[in-house]
Amino acid sequence: MSNVMKRVVLAGVAALMAVGGVAGTAYAQRDPAYEAARASGKVGEKMDGYLGIVGASTADLQRLVNDINIKRRAVYADKAQAANATMEEYAITAGCVAIARTVPGEKYQAPDGSWQTRTNAPPQRDSRCPA
Repeated sequence: MSNVMKRVVLAGVAALMAVGGVAGTAYAQRDPAYEAARASGKVGEKMDGYLGIVGASTADLQRLVNDINIKRRAVYADKAQAANATMEEYAITAGCVAIARTVPGEKYQAPDGSWQTRTNAPPQRDSRCPA
């Protein structure tokens, strides 16, 4: 697939995700443990489209993150195939959207790999994020 075609596909993926939400978010928002972990900064959105643990982990927190990420991966696989994109391309685009949707106080992974706390300013964007 040409670079131009990939950009078109990924822009479409970003648009679909903006309307439909990030995979796993709907599941996770029903779980008070996820909401508490997110609000307390124990988990954050990663650039690769998956949820990550910020700092020390517990067995319960790891199970929660693993469960959400398994669900995300399944959705990414289906959506990537439908969009004629690789799962990695789809997941990175999902990560861009998820990070853009964070609110002040929530954690996200910056392009340099560090965990940042969202402020009122836009989050740092990865160069792979669609425009």
